[in-house]
Amino acid sequence: MSEPRPATKEAVRGREGARTRTPLWMKRGGIRREGWMDSRLGAVAGVGVLAAGIVFGSARVARAQDGSVPRGNSGAVIKPPAEEPPAPKPVIKDPVLLDFVNATYPPEAIKEGLEATVVLKITIDREGHVTKVEIPAPVGHGFDEAARAAALQFRFEPATRDGKAIPAIVRYPYHFTLTPVEAAPPPPPTTGILSGRLRLAETDAPLVGEPVMLVGPDGSARQVTTDQDGRWHVENLPPGSYHVKIVVQGFEDIDSVEEVAAGEETAVTLRMRPQTEGIEVIVGGERPAREVTRRTVERREIERIPGTNGDALRSLQSLPGVGRPPGLAGLLIVRGSAPQDSVTFVDGTGVPLIYHFLGLTSVLPTELLDRIDFYPGNFSARFGRAMGGVVDVGLRSPNTQCVQDNGKPDPRKHNCFHGLLQADFIDARVMLEGPLPIKGWSFLAAGRKSLINSWLKPALEATGASVTTAPVYYDYQLIAEHKTEHARTSLRFYGSDDRVAFIINDPFVQDPALGGSLRYGTSFYRAQLFYQTDLSSKATLTANLSAGKDAINFSVGNVRFDIKTVPIDWRYELGYTFTKGVKLSSGLDFELAPFDVQVRAPDPPRPGEPDPGPYAARPPREVHTKGMGFRPAWYGEFELEPIDRLRLVPGLRADFARDTGHGELAPRISGRYDFVKGSDAEHPHRRRTTLKGGAGVYYQPPQFQETDAIFGTPGLYSNRALHYSVGVEQELTRHVDLSLEGFYKNLTDLVARGVNDQGAYTYNNLGTGYVIGGETLIRYKPDEHFFGWIAYTLSRSVRRDGPDLPRYLFQYDQTHNLTVLGSYRLGRGWEFGARFSLVSGPLDTPTLMQSYPGALPALYASDAGTYAKLDGTPFSRRLPLTHTLDIRIDKHWQVKKVRISTYLDVKNVYNHASVEGFTYNYNFSQTGYQKGVPIIPSLGFRMEI
Repeated sequence: MSEPRPATKEAVRGREGARTRTPLWMKRGGIRREGWMDSRLGAVAGVGVLAAGIVFGSARVARAQDGSVPRGNSGAVIKPPAEEPPAPKPVIKDPVLLDFVNATYPPEAIKEGLEATVVLKITIDREGHVTKVEIPAPVGHGFDEAARAAALQFRFEPATRDGKAIPAIVRYPYHFTLTPVEAAPPPPPTTGILSGRLRLAETDAPLVGEPVMLVGPDGSARQVTTDQDGRWHVENLPPGSYHVKIVVQGFEDIDSVEEVAAGEETAVTLRMRPQTEGIEVIVGGERPAREVTRRTVERREIERIPGTNGDALRSLQSLPGVGRPPGLAGLLIVRGSAPQDSVTFVDGTGVPLIYHFLGLTSVLPTELLDRIDFYPGNFSARFGRAMGGVVDVGLRSPNTQCVQDNGKPDPRKHNCFHGLLQADFIDARVMLEGPLPIKGWSFLAAGRKSLINSWLKPALEATGASVTTAPVYYDYQLIAEHKTEHARTSLRFYGSDDRVAFIINDPFVQDPALGGSLRYGTSFYRAQLFYQTDLSSKATLTANLSAGKDAINFSVGNVRFDIKTVPIDWRYELGYTFTKGVKLSSGLDFELAPFDVQVRAPDPPRPGEPDPGPYAARPPREVHTKGMGFRPAWYGEFELEPIDRLRLVPGLRADFARDTGHGELAPRISGRYDFVKGSDAEHPHRRRTTLKGGAGVYYQPPQFQETDAIFGTPGLYSNRALHYSVGVEQELTRHVDLSLEGFYKNLTDLVARGVNDQGAYTYNNLGTGYVIGGETLIRYKPDEHFFGWIAYTLSRSVRRDGPDLPRYLFQYDQTHNLTVLGSYRLGRGWEFGARFSLVSGPLDTPTLMQSYPGALPALYASDAGTYAKLDGTPFSRRLPLTHTLDIRIDKHWQVKKVRISTYLDVKNVYNHASVEGFTYNYNFSQTGYQKGVPIIPSLGFRMEI
């Protein structure tokens, strides 16, 4: 018996945990007969016969020539009898084991780690059944009983003699061992795997949520959908050729043939080229949402929306929940919030503004954008320091793919340069991109400068508009990038500068000191390092580090202020997928901002002193302040899919503001549930129905000047908002979607300005308010000819500056906001579109006389020599309804590798100048309307190589 070896759980196999081994000679078809005693007797008998032969052979016997043998001494001859043929040998076949039975491994032997071999003497009848089992040499420990019990259940093919079954006795060693046994090799695979990635041809950005159809060699079809990385995967495919068919609106169809081999995975990367030039820009993409609401607008829609001049970021103003900004103001008003309540990011880096002066174009050209994520509310824990909305813009990678003479991509070449030149009545831009001499690196350089200032000023003067000047602006972008299959490193430098200056010949009657030369400028730039990588199949990392400068310069008369900040942003997010349906995203969001403020203006009221009136009556004072703003934050959120149709995203964000000395915790949650799933291969006509909702806490720190020791009030808390929303999305047809959503924002701890206990005006956190509304979007998704939508928002935004003060409509409240637009391809490169908007007029604060007839509209300030307006109820007077009609006509040509386009984009085509505010005479007794921008045509030319 071999030495005992410890038992292991993996080694104990067979029935009831035991494992036994069949001798190799048994497995090869025969059982060795144990006739060892008969063999020994035969050997002894053989020796005896041999000895007798030697004795008898020593006697000399004479034989006759005929073979006779003499007998005795007489000499007589005795003839031998005739020889008989030998009897045939019998044919014996050993029994063969047919059914083997595993013995139960003795439990005590397992615990002690014992092994053994039990030699069995097995009697087998003519039927192959075991009739008797004997153990000549027992080994004990329960092995004998277990081996006997198992052997009695063996079944044999019986032994035979000359073809007839006979009983037999065999000797069989039964082995008990704890040694692991190699598993039998798996059967050869009979199926394969086909997987792939779906990307944009020009930017390599993933296409998310798109159907991929596989048609097999037998004509059967399977459909899958690309995930958030544009990947798809199909298993258990029989070998053969498969057609991969992808049809996406606005892109050229793909029909690729791929081979699937048994036991192998075929991985392909497919790139789609838009039917129109350029890339698709996503406004609130189709990726699995971490927010309740994100809007999607395709590139063709963005470029053809009338009144936007083909600007991607300006397309936001045509979506539900986005209000109309005041005339000549590039502001973003989201769901009844102030412009400063919403924030804009470029791949996680904050920028101070989104539009240039006049709001006619954005600070980042559409050609550089990979995506635009727009969140009107209930945004995820990734974002903070805002209680309005969020716009997160992603910059694309430089394009180095070559094109063929027909303008389509050449998949064999990826080392080419591309250029763009565009000019219209608004601005002019240039762009160049291509490979760098360093392997794996590419670059993009672009710039833009305004042209509107050269012709708008005389046009405004001719129409008698209240504002008769136009700004000068420019922006620039530089990108160097290295990209591999799993990582992206991008170095960026971008910025913007806006300037406007004019002479106020007729100073404000309420304050003649605010006259003369007025100058206003704003600028910023950022140097940014953006890094993104797949750490493993389950872990991703996104990091962003940036530094730059923001500047605001304002002066009018003897009043001026200059604000300079040097923002340093560090954002880091790690995502890990624990299992299917469970993902955690956590990160940090640090903001450091040294600032330098110079102000020349009259002092604010001293404690116990009322507001001293117009600036003209107050001596100016110069103040120079330097400081450091530090606002770190940490966040984490889960993406959970407990069942196939449900998606939940709970999150938590922790913020701290050094300038206020306060920190906040902001829990949030959002969810989506598909009552009816969308179409697939089995249900091609099924239409998706999705219920969505969310709730969360949002904090926004006070502005730096509000906590300044001289011009503000130190120790303020952050503004606080509770967001609630619920909605439904319904696919009506293959092209038509309906979205309905209701929202409510409860506002508390708002920074307000009021009279303190000493009678002075100071800032406090006594402000409250709410915003309530509903949004409707009916959208016809682009087909080969048409796209369009109808967007309507009904809302009410209310504020109150203190618990004892009355409520009033907020300055940016817009009760009704309707947008109807559409564009149609006429053929041969022509396209025509129109957009109509109808919006409630802006709110203004009337004079006291307008609010209460019989009251005085103003008081005469003798020290300043002017009248000071007496305000009535704040923002209680609604100006007339605003409405505009914009049109756009496009024509393009493809000349080999060059694409040429021309377009006419006309804003306010019937020249309806909207009312933006009131104007007053010298003593505020008479009023008039201040008109906005009239018709603005833009004729443009664009060439791409």
